[in-house]
Amino acid sequence: MNDTSMRPLRLGTRRSKLAMAQSGQVAEAVRQLTGRPVELVEITTYGDVSRESLAQIGGTGVFVSALRDALLAGEIDFAVHSLKDLPTAQPDELALAAVPPREDPRDVLIARDGLTFQELPAGARIGTGSPRRMAQLNAWARELGKEIETVPIRGNIDTRIGFVAKGELDAVVLAAAGLSRIGRSAEVTQFLETDAVLPAPGQGALAIECAMTNAPLAATLAELDDPYTRAAVTAERSLLAALEAGCSAPVGALADLLADGQIVTEMRLRGVVGTTDGKTLVQLSTTGPVPSSSEEAVAMGRELAAAMLDKGAAGLMGERAL
Repeated sequence: MNDTSMRPLRLGTRRSKLAMAQSGQVAEAVRQLTGRPVELVEITTYGDVSRESLAQIGGTGVFVSALRDALLAGEIDFAVHSLKDLPTAQPDELALAAVPPREDPRDVLIARDGLTFQELPAGARIGTGSPRRMAQLNAWARELGKEIETVPIRGNIDTRIGFVAKGELDAVVLAAAGLSRIGRSAEVTQFLETDAVLPAPGQGALAIECAMTNAPLAATLAELDDPYTRAAVTAERSLLAALEAGCSAPVGALADLLADGQIVTEMRLRGVVGTTDGKTLVQLSTTGPVPSSSEEAVAMGRELAAAMLDKGAAGLMGERAL
């Protein structure tokens, strides 16, 4: 055995409490798999230091590129990302080695006085930095016959919940998975059903990346992969990629596995795209056999995206120049 076999593996992570929590969970799983120590290497990304809204700085990739640069430079051995932060195009030099089993993909409401969305008064101020959430929350409020005000916010989970605690906002909307990973699910006042609010593509899932050149590590990390989660998020991200090419409106997507007893029989993929005021939403779904390959999952996403573009998704926020 050469001495590198016991050198600690370096796991690159963002510094936020949530990123550290999810990276810590992966580090522990890799320790158990390999018997090697794993050390966390904290890396600051552009998305962490910029005060601009995510929509302004480009959203995709701002939390990822610094980690990927460190991987390519050999400063870290592997990285953990929230899968919804990954750009849809995968760089050739990096392997998406594992997508572990997904946490609850839903969005949640944390509201004052324990209120649900349906109980919020007209004119309630709801904080979210996500145009996808704004579109669907405004559409849902309209269905309930009331107007709400969606307020753009940024910051970590503590900051966002703090807006409600201080009385600056009536409610905020966050991802269930993040709250679960830092042990704060008890503060949720309502889990938002996916019939009302579809999550971001890949929400609740993690992505573990390493350099393509490190085949032994990629093979080890692959043991953490969950094929069902991977099929679901591949279909969701394929839908997003196809819509990104044709429209700039915010996209929600979720692939569910439909089971007959203990046996998973089919996968249903749902997608939504809309204007942030919620006045126009295009929502469609498709159901088919569980994809047995990445190509089949990609095809499912592309087909649904094409149907959504046919239904007018591209025109919702102006045509995007290709």
